[in-house]
Amino acid sequence: MNTSPEAANARLRKALEETGQRFTEQRAAVYRFITGTTTHPNADEVFQMVRMEVPGISLATVYKSLETLVSCGLATKLTYSDGSARYDGRVDPHHHAKCVSCGSVMDVPGKMREEHLRSLTEGLDGFSVLGYRLELTGFCGSCRPHRTVKESAGPMN
Repeated sequence: MNTSPEAANARLRKALEETGQRFTEQRAAVYRFITGTTTHPNADEVFQMVRMEVPGISLATVYKSLETLVSCGLATKLTYSDGSARYDGRVDPHHHAKCVSCGSVMDVPGKMREEHLRSLTEGLDGFSVLGYRLELTGFCGSCRPHRTVKESAGPMN
């Protein structure tokens, strides 16, 4: 989402006010960075980049700012079974593809059709879907030539 710093700050200020939180320059710098990248950075990567703009910012402040953005609906936290987390400044409907070799995460456009989602929940008596997350796992273009034994065994079921 490439918007002007002023537009990003206005969007952030509005969302923070609606949730009873204060606007700070540190939060604004984190928000501008997260919405200006497509790399789905982890907190340390955000910290490394944002401290170039705000030299006194701490890693703890970056973590708190990211969690605030998530709670305000301005970012998405992508969590993984290994305990790691990455952040996405895009909050529109889309999916992700994660490389199992290098860990990069890419956006996959689109939204699951409602009838397909319904078919997935047919046997779940009374289950009401509030949301879903689809993530493709595999190898990115850079890692693809480095095939593994597991991959050559065939596709997953």
